[in-house]
Amino acid sequence: MPAQIYHLIAFLIAAIVVLWTIPDVKKIGIKSGHLDKPGGRKVHQRPMVRLGGVSIFAGTFISLLIVCWLGGFANLPPDKEWQVYGVILGGVGFFLIGLTDDLLNLSPLVRLLIQIIVAAGAWKAGVSIDFVTIPTIGIVNLHWLSLPITVIWLVGMVNAINWIDGLDGLAAGVTGIAAVVMVFVSLFMHQPAAALIAAALAGAALGFLRYNFNPAQIFMGDGGSYFMGFTLAAVGVIGLVKVPAFTAVILPYLILAVPIVDMSAVILTRLRRGQLPWVADGHSHLHHRLLRVGLSHRLTVLFIYSLTLWVGSLALAIAGIPSGMTYACASSSLLSLAIWRVWKLSRQS
Repeated sequence: MPAQIYHLIAFLIAAIVVLWTIPDVKKIGIKSGHLDKPGGRKVHQRPMVRLGGVSIFAGTFISLLIVCWLGGFANLPPDKEWQVYGVILGGVGFFLIGLTDDLLNLSPLVRLLIQIIVAAGAWKAGVSIDFVTIPTIGIVNLHWLSLPITVIWLVGMVNAINWIDGLDGLAAGVTGIAAVVMVFVSLFMHQPAAALIAAALAGAALGFLRYNFNPAQIFMGDGGSYFMGFTLAAVGVIGLVKVPAFTAVILPYLILAVPIVDMSAVILTRLRRGQLPWVADGHSHLHHRLLRVGLSHRLTVLFIYSLTLWVGSLALAIAGIPSGMTYACASSSLLSLAIWRVWKLSRQS
């Protein structure tokens, strides 16, 4: 069987499991009363089940189990096997943190402490940033700095995806687009195991959009956003950062630039105002700003999709993928059209 078939199977199984299980998860959420109620800084108008992350996690996990049984992870060297175990076990850990928060409302500091512990465990299993490649200098080993840098990256991306989960379909769509890009880039960099995990995540995230795009029928909750954020970050580490080439090292940061820049801007804005960076304010994120200039809910989400697609296409071009420049030019045209639309609406408001 061609290796790429496994990636298609992983994508389809994950999407099917999500589509199949969401109605049951929604019923369970309604019966148990685990609802996200409207009010305050929230934009939804009616109570919503916030356990959709259960289906996203189940879809990704079941997909990877079936692909493993079919032989998709066969013949991996021992170090790559441990990295895959690290991604899967770390994903389980972050999903459980998020699900516990959805059910019990953990305090921010408790969440952060547990996130750091789980990220350190993933680092121990091999999901680690061990070196950086600097032009004209070459490979620079990080030694003891590997642990804090890896933990900051993993925990930071978990919270970046969680923070952009403020509009229907936003986090799922951004994750799905980024994961699809990671599939192609990882395959091009000869990292099929990382590409398999990304394919399963892409299928789960994009399948979830059937029920989560505006008007949403269910929310993913912290369980879903934590799981997706960690998996994206971890795939970036084992699939790209460990490749000893400067272009490969910068690719995950480029692919995930939209949530990274959004989170960084929000933190700086809150600090400048004398606020704690982890205390939500309801007006600092990019999607809040776009809503304020007059964009509709759907147009705001689609505009951020176009940004994510644009940086992803730039990653394809930088990686040297055939036709990468064509994709970059096409997405640049799409983004230019979206920016013109935003400018036009802002002038009317």
